Amino acid sequence: MKIKNGFILREVAGENVVIAVGEAATKFRGMIRLNPTGAFLWKLLESDTTEEAMVAAMLESYDTDGETAKKDISAFVESIRGAGLLDE
Repeated sequence: MKIKNGFILREVAGENVVIAVGEAATKFRGMIRLNPTGAFLWKLLESDTTEEAMVAAMLESYDTDGETAKKDISAFVESIRGAGLLDE
């Protein structure tokens, strides 16, 4: 799975925001603000990846346990999946 083409993460005034560009902007209006962990996960999803690989990356970069990482990643993925931002 990965982020669909047409969505980019940018830092604006110290905030991580996702915006739609090109044709995607005609269907998705507005922006999504992400906290630092959300931005980290978004960057992982810019390339084709799996939830298991995301958990491994999160465990390397954050002081958390596997169960918490898996739960948080699943919730994040479901959120952006629900918004129609994932290619699977």
